[in-house]
Amino acid sequence: MTDLPDVPEASRPQLESPAYRLAALDQDFLLSDDMRGVRFLLEYAKIEQALRQWRIRSTIVVFGSARVRENGPGRQAYWYAQAREFGRVASLKGGALDGHAERPRDNVIATGGGPGAMEAANRGAQDAGAPTIGFNIRLPHEQTPNPYTTPDLTFRFHYFSMRKMHLAMRAKALVVFPGGFGTLDELFELLTLVQTRKAPVVPIVLFDRAYWTKVVNFQALAESGMVDAQVLSIFCYAETAEEAWAHLVARGVMAEVEQKIV
Repeated sequence: MTDLPDVPEASRPQLESPAYRLAALDQDFLLSDDMRGVRFLLEYAKIEQALRQWRIRSTIVVFGSARVRENGPGRQAYWYAQAREFGRVASLKGGALDGHAERPRDNVIATGGGPGAMEAANRGAQDAGAPTIGFNIRLPHEQTPNPYTTPDLTFRFHYFSMRKMHLAMRAKALVVFPGGFGTLDELFELLTLVQTRKAPVVPIVLFDRAYWTKVVNFQALAESGMVDAQVLSIFCYAETAEEAWAHLVARGVMAEVEQKIV
């Protein structure tokens, strides 16, 4: 419907036609197949603008199962506690508490924004008083953002590809807690980008060696000639939050932060 008062009745069909809508306000047009490329651009630009406004230069991406619970059975409670502790330690020591003109924020904890291990890492960052990012995705069964991501940094994507791009493009490290298909997808995405030199080499830490060596036989891939043996050095294992942080520091995650301090 037109918002113009006292329009001539003869012109009403033209004014009420979808063709007359401003393109930027025409939802039917923006959601059409022809505008898919524009929607990709919008998902890129909106998040990029927010991250720049918060002066976030780099992130540490933490992934793991959404099914892990704080008081869950078996190793779940330990994984949750260690993910939370890692988020706290990395935020305190990594530069996420910066964010002024001379010192942009580095190593800000970023997750998929969901529950479980991701929630725990965001929670640890919040414990430290640092901003923390949730890259949520629109799913058939809607995922509610966990309550520990910074509201201004809690995003929702429609396109997995654009979400993966934002997860990867500022990542200075990846820490992967035990998880299922989604966690494996994110892990192998970054391993592939590094292996093919489509992304810089960044430290990757897999938490809980026993879990990962049981789930994925990386050594068999090398022994079968499916990957070069040297590729296996892209990642390492950790059993505690402090050990994971020590691995990242040893592999250079603080290099950029130390340069801005000098």
